[in-house]
Amino acid sequence: MSPFLVIFLVISFSSEAYSALPTTIIKSCYDGDTCTTTDGEKIRLACIDTPELKGKRAEPATAKEARDFLNNLMSNKKVSIRRITNDRYGRTVGELFINGINVQEVLVQKGYGKIYERYADQCKWTKEQ
Repeated sequence: MSPFLVIFLVISFSSEAYSALPTTIIKSCYDGDTCTTTDGEKIRLACIDTPELKGKRAEPATAKEARDFLNNLMSNKKVSIRRITNDRYGRTVGELFINGINVQEVLVQKGYGKIYERYADQCKWTKEQ
C-alpha cells in the first residue's frame, strides 16, 4: 500500500469510538515514536519501538525514514490522544489517532516500527497482530 493511500485512509475515515478522546495538535516528530504538540507536550507513542537516531543502537537511515513518514502523517494535524502514563523522561506515553485510525498500528503495518513487547499490554490492538 502506498504512503499516499495510507494518508488518504487516515484522513478519510472516522470512528465514533475515539471521538470522546481529548485532542491536540502535533507540531513535529523528533523520531518515529516521539512527537511534540503545539502546547509543548512531548508524547512517546505507546506500544511501539522505532529505530533510534542516535546512541549505541542507532540506525540513522531507517530512523529518518520513520520520522519523515510520521511527520508527513501528523505534523500540524489535530489528533486524538489516549494518555496512558508518563515515562522516566517525563514524556506522556499515549496512543495517537487521526480520525479514529491508530497511528501506532499504521507505523507497524508499514514496517517503520515494531510492537514493543514489554509494553504491548497497554494497547488493545497489539493483541490482534
